[in-house]
Amino acid sequence: MSYLNNKVVWITGASSGLGEALAIECAKENAKVVLSARRESELVRVKKECAQFILQENIFILPLDVASIPNASAEVLKIIQQFGQVDVLINNAGVVQRSFVYDTPIEVERKMMEVNYFGAVILSKAVLPYMRKQNGGHIVAISSVMGKLGFPGRATYSSSKHALHGYFESLRIEEKEYNIHTHMICPGYIKTNISINGVTANGNPYGKMDKGQEKGMDPHIAARKILKAIRNNKFETFIGGKELFAITFKRFFPGLFYKLILKAGKPNF
Repeated sequence: MSYLNNKVVWITGASSGLGEALAIECAKENAKVVLSARRESELVRVKKECAQFILQENIFILPLDVASIPNASAEVLKIIQQFGQVDVLINNAGVVQRSFVYDTPIEVERKMMEVNYFGAVILSKAVLPYMRKQNGGHIVAISSVMGKLGFPGRATYSSSKHALHGYFESLRIEEKEYNIHTHMICPGYIKTNISINGVTANGNPYGKMDKGQEKGMDPHIAARKILKAIRNNKFETFIGGKELFAITFKRFFPGLFYKLILKAGKPNF
């Protein structure tokens, strides 16, 4: 029997890419899935995909913009009323950046922090009382390789992911006595449209797929690795290809890593 069998899994950013793949893979494991994102029409499409594996009554659409959550407790209550509990929260909603610090208005930077960092924090805090009451649960934060290093044109994105590590590592320690587990997932290149939807300095979509993204891991393979990390209770999991080597290289040879980044030059946006 699957570890997720009959468990309630709430996925943000579920309308496309990795979030969509996670929803489908959870459905394959007979979980009850809660789908959240801004685009309700796309959530309806993902629900149809999930319905190939589980009953439609076990799929709940909860439209949500993580950049603006006026009452997170009310949103969680909707899930409780539908399914009675929340076993796994996967904070997957996020936006990437393709702009330099000098060119990026603070309003764009704040919006990115709201989506990538505060959205995850707000929802995680909202599910905690219920997870404590049921004496267990999993809170997952989808970070990035950029959560471990900086790179030109990614300053705000990288900082938002760095912030997740500090927050959820602390949360992991604080909630251990309540059997609540936290998981940091650090993907490298996953073949999704995330770079196409990335934010430029003026706040508009980048509109291009990065070369690394084009050759990235299939999102369903990445989703299965994430679910395995949850099942095995791993705190920090790195998913990707050769790009993951940059993390180890920076750790042991920070000076050389910096020189190589300078030599490579700034990306051309």
